[in-house]
Amino acid sequence: MPRLLRITGRLLGAHCSIAGGVANAVEEGDRIGCTSIQLFTTSNRQWEQSEISGADADEFRKRMKAGTVKFAFSHAMYLINLAAPKAEIFRKSIDAMIGEIERAEKLGLPFVVVHPGSPKEKGRDWGIFRVAEAIGRVFERTAHFKAGIALETTAGQGSQLGRTFEELAAVMDIVGAGPRLGVCFDTAHAFAAGYDIRSKDGYKKTWEEFDRVIGFKKLLAIHLNDSKGGLGSRIDRHEHIGKGKIGLQGFGNIMKDARLKKIPMVLETPKDDDAFSHDGGNLKKLLRL
Repeated sequence: MPRLLRITGRLLGAHCSIAGGVANAVEEGDRIGCTSIQLFTTSNRQWEQSEISGADADEFRKRMKAGTVKFAFSHAMYLINLAAPKAEIFRKSIDAMIGEIERAEKLGLPFVVVHPGSPKEKGRDWGIFRVAEAIGRVFERTAHFKAGIALETTAGQGSQLGRTFEELAAVMDIVGAGPRLGVCFDTAHAFAAGYDIRSKDGYKKTWEEFDRVIGFKKLLAIHLNDSKGGLGSRIDRHEHIGKGKIGLQGFGNIMKDARLKKIPMVLETPKDDDAFSHDGGNLKKLLRL
């Protein structure tokens, strides 16, 4: 099957399925013409983690060299809560995150994206120290690995941490923001959290604040998602590009920003029952911008 798109000069793609094996995520991305992809390396909704065999890892790397996909990173399972107040969930989250790092290292992935977590009734300040403690333990137990962590910006729904750049920076400062810790900027989450990337002025102010508080050098990846929730709504629901509250102008701001050209960007937009068609359509919109 011919590739749907021809993407040149930038790292752009989608989250791709590992159904049938991790190497199939690369194949799916290659069919579309992606130059970057995101994938889960195990089930995203259960604590039991899948092992990746040496043969599977070799096939993954082989396909990465052969096709259009030049950059890949993973997303941690959704059960992980690095700010969990309950000791058992906290322990399970740390163990699961170590597993995520180990699988990323085996596949040659540079980092794993993870939501900072929710401290529930314990509050923001307590949660920030809890997340930092968890990351410190993960890094201590994976000190011989290169694969790192990208903390994802969140919409701030409920008691989620990561709604503001300051919250992420606070975690990074406590851990010690070495080369293995950075940030993944999610457009839908940031917009719902109150960062107006839709207007020219708001877009400019958002990245000025990001650079001042966190620093551009710590931006590892971008999730390209439109938002069903309005500006500052804290509603975490993704929409197809141009069909949500951010709209095409907001994504035009991103696609025309020369500073972001080398940052890997991936879609996490709805796929329904046809990932090829929906991802391809959304990527075509972005390329036209």
